[in-house]
Amino acid sequence: MKLSNLVGAIGLLSVIETSVAYPGMGKTVTEIKAREPDNEPPPVLIGDIKDGGTTPIGKTIARILLEQESGESMEGGYKVPGLLGTQKCKKDTCCTWWYIARAMDIVFRGPSGRCNKFARAAVRLAFHDAGTWSQVLADQGKDWGGADGSIALSNSEEFRPENNGLQDIIKKARVWQKTFGVGMGDLIQFAANHAVVTCPLGPRVRTFVGRKDSKKAAIDGLLPGVNDSADKLIKLFQDKTISPHELVALLGAHTTSEQFFVDPKRRGDPQDGTPGVWDTLFYNQTIGTGPLPKKVFRFASDIAISQDPRTADEWAEFAGPGGQDHWNEDWAYSFIRLSLLGVNNINQLTECTKVLPMPRKTFKGAMELLKNE
Repeated sequence: MKLSNLVGAIGLLSVIETSVAYPGMGKTVTEIKAREPDNEPPPVLIGDIKDGGTTPIGKTIARILLEQESGESMEGGYKVPGLLGTQKCKKDTCCTWWYIARAMDIVFRGPSGRCNKFARAAVRLAFHDAGTWSQVLADQGKDWGGADGSIALSNSEEFRPENNGLQDIIKKARVWQKTFGVGMGDLIQFAANHAVVTCPLGPRVRTFVGRKDSKKAAIDGLLPGVNDSADKLIKLFQDKTISPHELVALLGAHTTSEQFFVDPKRRGDPQDGTPGVWDTLFYNQTIGTGPLPKKVFRFASDIAISQDPRTADEWAEFAGPGGQDHWNEDWAYSFIRLSLLGVNNINQLTECTKVLPMPRKTFKGAMELLKNE
């Protein structure tokens, strides 16, 4: 997209953020600690902030990863300092990301106000880039992979079977990178956070940029499979410093997913009845506490985690009363951790949450069974 066309589209759609800033989500350490499961060890720090961080941003992210500070933010009111490419814009890291967010507004939102197939693919892409990291392998000196953009920058990773269906969103990411000149690792994770908050009911997750890119393909075999057992999944994610509690939260992203390759005869079938909305219906329908439309396709791995004694209670909490806020909170913590796997310059990152759109709770046809857009 040419810059002139982008600016014109932004003006026509009137997408300039006008909300008033106010800090955080008001979560206290006591409230956060009250939700920690008794049978899990406390969260650990990763990357270059294992010591708690040496810079203000490093210390902030450390507190988030330890769940001592909220992973969500309603900070808004960002005033773009200048046109893209000007010196005024270049002096403010978040300025370029403001323009990127406005471009994503156009791509990720369907005509009804729900998030569309590109938004859903963006969430999956972020997971498939960041999830290719292992603490055990890193300790052995194989410390590559993770949120480094390699899924789009290497010559092979994109074409692995587990990444089937991501090619269209990768093409868009490459166009955005060429247009705006930002890092691919940052772009992929930023797109996921934008996509989630574009979905009605989705949280506004705190968003950090400044990762180092890599063209080296991630080590194969580090992503989960849809037929994996609960034991295999829990061990796989614990090796990524992600607890069973956090795993349950991350699997909730299937609320917006559709399958095309697990069963080709049922191409496009969603994992819950509302694939354009970031709701907890996925948790209900996976365990059978909500009506199950014929088109809903449940993954065997999701069913396994929903029934395992180590994760069933948390699954039921997300499915129950108050589950939406609980899940959004836990998603934010879990995804921020995921999005920083393999990132070893966390102390030098910049927070740009303020350029994301604000959360939405309404859309057209809210009472209908949602259809794909």
